[in-house]
Amino acid sequence: MQSKINYQLETDRLLKALPTDRVPVLFLHACCAPCSSYVLEYLSQYFAITLFFYNPNIAPEEEYLHRKAELKRLVQTMPLSHPVTILDGDYAPERFYALAKGLEQEPERGARCQKCIGHRLEESFRAAAMQTPAPDFVCTTLTISPHKDAVWINTRGAELAQQSGIPWLYTDFKKKGGYQRSIALSREYDLYRQNFCGCVYSRLEAERREQQHNS
Repeated sequence: MQSKINYQLETDRLLKALPTDRVPVLFLHACCAPCSSYVLEYLSQYFAITLFFYNPNIAPEEEYLHRKAELKRLVQTMPLSHPVTILDGDYAPERFYALAKGLEQEPERGARCQKCIGHRLEESFRAAAMQTPAPDFVCTTLTISPHKDAVWINTRGAELAQQSGIPWLYTDFKKKGGYQRSIALSREYDLYRQNFCGCVYSRLEAERREQQHNS
């Protein structure tokens, strides 16, 4: 796996090559409002964005609905350079539990996490292919998280792009202070900022970390 690629430089290269006679379209998978905040601020300068909320890993349903509502509030409130529309994906937690079976004890960034992200990327490309016209790129907000493997995400995204014919936008949104900016924007817009990725297993892992910190 090509671990030495500078994905921010690759993003810069792709953005410089965008068409100038129209506003290109980005199909952007979104995991939550805090992670989306900096990404929208950054990429809405270049794209009209379809923001795809597909996260069957999030539990319970109240948590899922809360995160989706916060994302919608952010898009309605935040000044954005080009239009951003939200596309709801299905909430199908049974899909997540099926792929996580046998991997319940895996840590974040482990095999369970990769399967979960891989599934969300697959569904993102499937939904993107149904758009008319087809988007210019697909990507995800997930590379902003320091707990996620940007190399694996970009590698899998590029593989799916080859299969679908829709280009992948290489990113590592943590770079250029992106993660810190997302924290600042979360405070500015008073966003609900959770301390776990979304699934029950990441919640338990976060609770264990907190107990160890307080002991």
